[in-house]
Amino acid sequence: MTDLDVKAGTGVLLAACVSTLVVNANTSAVTILLPAISQDVGAPVSTLQWAVTGYMLVGAAVIVTSGALGDVFGRRRVFLGGLILFVASCVLIALSSEAFGVIAGRMIQGAAGSTILACGMSLLSVESSGTGQMKAVTLWGAASAAGGAAGPLIGGVLVDATGWQGLFWIDAAVAAACIPITLFMVRESRDPHRPRSIDWAGTVLIAVILVPLVLALSEGGDWGWASPATLSCFVIAVLGVFGFVAAERRVTAPLVDLALFRNMVLVGATLAILLVAGTINGLMYVLSLYFQDPDAFGMSALQAGLATLPAVAVMIAITPLITPVAVRIGPRQAVALGFVLSAVGFGALGFAQSDWHYAMFVLPLVVMAVGLGLSNGPASSASTSSVSPDQVGSASGISNMARYVGGSLATAATATVYAAATETQRAAGASPGDALAAGLSRSAILMAIMAAAGIALALLLGRHRTTPSPGVAAASHAHTIPVTQSAEV
Repeated sequence: MTDLDVKAGTGVLLAACVSTLVVNANTSAVTILLPAISQDVGAPVSTLQWAVTGYMLVGAAVIVTSGALGDVFGRRRVFLGGLILFVASCVLIALSSEAFGVIAGRMIQGAAGSTILACGMSLLSVESSGTGQMKAVTLWGAASAAGGAAGPLIGGVLVDATGWQGLFWIDAAVAAACIPITLFMVRESRDPHRPRSIDWAGTVLIAVILVPLVLALSEGGDWGWASPATLSCFVIAVLGVFGFVAAERRVTAPLVDLALFRNMVLVGATLAILLVAGTINGLMYVLSLYFQDPDAFGMSALQAGLATLPAVAVMIAITPLITPVAVRIGPRQAVALGFVLSAVGFGALGFAQSDWHYAMFVLPLVVMAVGLGLSNGPASSASTSSVSPDQVGSASGISNMARYVGGSLATAATATVYAAATETQRAAGASPGDALAAGLSRSAILMAIMAAAGIALALLLGRHRTTPSPGVAAASHAHTIPVTQSAEV
């Protein structure tokens, strides 16, 4: 190996792992910051929910497209564009004094974050192979997991020390430091065999599907589920689905290979990934609000971050056990068992009462975390190992998109249930504490139902057997690792 090879490999590891850690830390921290941002900008948390769902909506629409842009125009170039955009979005959010600036900045950040994740992993893939690639993937997965775990704690510390803006200033600085590393230590690569056309229509149509759907889930309770506005949103989303299918059949390089959906293992694994991402994001959203509400636990942002840590920490801690369990009992059984445990954990939270102490939340959180980690590791691996080598990139793109879609839809639905149940109880004369506990309980029941649906989906995995990648398992609570075939520099 030449000095240039060593330099390039080190540069890719630094740039990809550090940027991934920052992106995931930022993503997991924002929910903890919402009450502080709400108080500072004078906007209700229900409005600032779009800082979370908007991020995921844009990420879902862009993540596959950004990977295609990297293949065509150069992965390093597009990765650098993602870093610059991420820095700009952090500055915009930190300087914002109104909700619009925060939400707009977060939507821009969704595009930047998905680009960094997609192209960073592609750069890692083409710089190594065999054992070296596995080590690189594992490090990337560890950085992803560490970022997701540290985010709430970092956010909580910074709220007290610098205000919520401090998170975004620090993230901007770290992302900016990755730019010279990428410029001087990372080699350019692209796929010379890929068609140069980009499926812009598919990208737009994903937004056409998701935006009205999330809008309906977020506002349907206020508008009325049978109101013209809500029904119109659902109709637009359905029409968007038909338009997307028609567009994907005609373009040279489709965003999604529709033929892959004939693979029931891939379909089942992708839907399982969607449910895992959705329930994790929905849970963290309602818990961060409940723990910090003065009528509930009245925790500080730091205390709330520490309170949600058991779920993430346990999910990381069980990583070494996921592969042996999946190999021993089979991926389908592992996914099903994981969703059973998740449903039990969420179901226990469904009995939440206003007189519960924090200690009563710990065991359900741990059970839920074990279950979701166990489900997501084999599902993530099955989503790529169930297809031929030339389809791995497309299957991984579908999984990545599903993770963002699940997060955005479930967060919107959970937020609606939480707010509606709380207001209904208050209107009925319940105390503020009882009303909040009812909102948390109904939200947990919704997520228990989602987890129960995952048990049925596990049947779609059939008798497929595969060994989960350690890197995939390590990052399972945050993102599916995109696996690409080696391409020429």
